Amino acid sequence: MPELQGTEFLFRRWDAAPSPASPKAVFLLIHGLGAHSARWDFLAGDFAGRGFTSCAVELRGFGRTPERPRGHIGSFRIWYRDILELRDIIGRDFPGKKVFLLGESMGGLLAFNLACLLPGRFAGQVLIAPSFKNGMKFPISAYVKLALFGLFYPTLMVDVPFTSEMVCRDPEYLKVMNTSPDELRVASLRCLFNFLPDQARSRRLVKNLKVPTLFLIPGIDLLVDERAGKKMFGKIALADKTLLEYTDMLHALSIDLGREKVFRDIVGWTDKRV
Repeated sequence: MPELQGTEFLFRRWDAAPSPASPKAVFLLIHGLGAHSARWDFLAGDFAGRGFTSCAVELRGFGRTPERPRGHIGSFRIWYRDILELRDIIGRDFPGKKVFLLGESMGGLLAFNLACLLPGRFAGQVLIAPSFKNGMKFPISAYVKLALFGLFYPTLMVDVPFTSEMVCRDPEYLKVMNTSPDELRVASLRCLFNFLPDQARSRRLVKNLKVPTLFLIPGIDLLVDERAGKKMFGKIALADKTLLEYTDMLHALSIDLGREKVFRDIVGWTDKRV
C-alpha cells in the first residue's frame, strides 16, 4: 500500500509497472462517502500491473485527513479544489499523459460534475455506481435534525445508514473494513445537505459533457438509486458513452467479489482511448 503524501491535501499514488516514469495514462481516483483512498488498493494495484498510474485523493473529513470533526465538509468546493490540485500535480509529474477521472458513489458525482465543467482537463471518466440520487433509508430523526439544526449546527453528526456488508461480499475484505479506523459511518448535516445542490447541478451540466464516459452499474445497490444513474446516462448526448451492468454485484464494485472483471472492463475501455 503506498503511503499518503502531500501537505495541502493528502493523496496516494500507485506507479505503473514496469515503467513508473512512462505510464500509458493516469487515473485520478475519487472515493465515496465514508470511504478513503486505501480502498483503491485492489483497483490501482491491478491497473499498475497493466501499465497505468493511479493517484487517489483523500477527501477532507475522511480517511486520515486531519480535519475535524470527521465526516464534515463545509462545501464540496473544497473537494473540487483538492481534486484539481491533484490534477495539476499529475500534469507536472506526467506531462503529456492523458488523465482519466474515476469516481465511485459520491466520488462518481464529483467526477461527473468536474468532467462537465472542465472537459479540457480530462481525457474521459469512469463512474462506478455514481450517486445522482440517494438510495439509503435515513430515519425520520435525520430529516428532523436537518430541518431544525442544519443551518445553525452544520457540524452536527448523523448516522449514515449503511454497513460494510451492504457494499461488499468479500469476507476477507469485510474483516478489514469492519476493523479499520478509516471507515466512517457518520456525516455532518452540512456534508449531507451539500449533496442536494450538487446532484441538481449534475442534471443541469449533463448537456455540457464532452469527454468519453463509462458508467458501471451494480445490480444490487443498497446505497444509491441506480435508476437515477441510468436516467442520467440516457440524457448524455455524447456518442462515446458506454454503460455496463454487473447483475450480482453490490455497490462498491472496486472491492466486491468479482471485481477483477470490473477492472478488465475499465482497462479495456481505457486502452481504446489512450
